[in-house]
Amino acid sequence: PDVVLMDIRMPSVDGLTATESLRTREDAPQVVVLTTFHADDQVLRALRAGAAGFVLKDTPPTEIVAAVRRVAAGDPVLSPAVTRQLMAHAAGTAGGTRRARARERVTGLNDREREVAVAVGRGLANAEIAAELYMSVATVKTHVSRILAKFGLNNRVQIALLAHDAGLLEETGSS
Repeated sequence: PDVVLMDIRMPSVDGLTATESLRTREDAPQVVVLTTFHADDQVLRALRAGAAGFVLKDTPPTEIVAAVRRVAAGDPVLSPAVTRQLMAHAAGTAGGTRRARARERVTGLNDREREVAVAVGRGLANAEIAAELYMSVATVKTHVSRILAKFGLNNRVQIALLAHDAGLLEETGSS
């Protein structure tokens, strides 16, 4: 499959563990977590495990289908309630140690990769990043691939989390 809809609560193995396992495979499908639960720790764990989306089960079916299509096209998707929750979490004090670790990790980025990581963190698509940073879409894709490889990440959502955790979005006034 290109996209897997993953529930968090499942018999035997929970959906977050299954997502982690699935995303380690070569040519792994994208994962959209579809659940009734949206506690901070579950959302963050799902995204860090490589999920490209987090959609609540009360989302209208047409929007769930649209989310699957967006993820299949390479765009991350979060339900609005989840986005609000993540913003509140990020604004809180839950990140001192996480920030320090993320800042240490991003020191491995060159200036251009840092600019691309910030743009990804702002939610820009490759074409938008290319236009903003005056480079080709192919060059943007190369930078994104390098960032993913440098940090062992699975997708753009994880780049955005890293950029956010490191405070890169705040440095550019893009938070």
